[in-house]
Amino acid sequence: MKVVEPSGFTKISSLGVEEQRVNVIAGITSPLKSREGVGDGFRVDARFVLWEGKDVLQVPASSLFRRSGGWAVFVVRNGRAREQTVTVGHSNGMTAEVLSGLSEGDKVVAHPDESIRDGTLVTPR
Repeated sequence: MKVVEPSGFTKISSLGVEEQRVNVIAGITSPLKSREGVGDGFRVDARFVLWEGKDVLQVPASSLFRRSGGWAVFVVRNGRAREQTVTVGHSNGMTAEVLSGLSEGDKVVAHPDESIRDGTLVTPR
């Protein structure tokens, strides 16, 4: 990638959806023969991998909330929400890497609101 412009802009799609966009200038590294039909004005849909890891424990970003300057989630144990402090690593806005505080298989409350406190009875949906 050569340049990601420093500011984005809003564009209304052909379906009337408001989209946030940013221009990116990238170099194509594939051999010329494999892209002979590509010319000026072609659209490119791309997926950018900024980070990846193996055996990463993740939670929905919506399950995280701030507590005492750090992060916490509500873990479901014996039908009750239990507040659990977690250490968060990488996040993409949809999911977050959990470095400590949870184990594989733990069930978390995806969208906790103000009505949920430590010990609140919860039922899975």
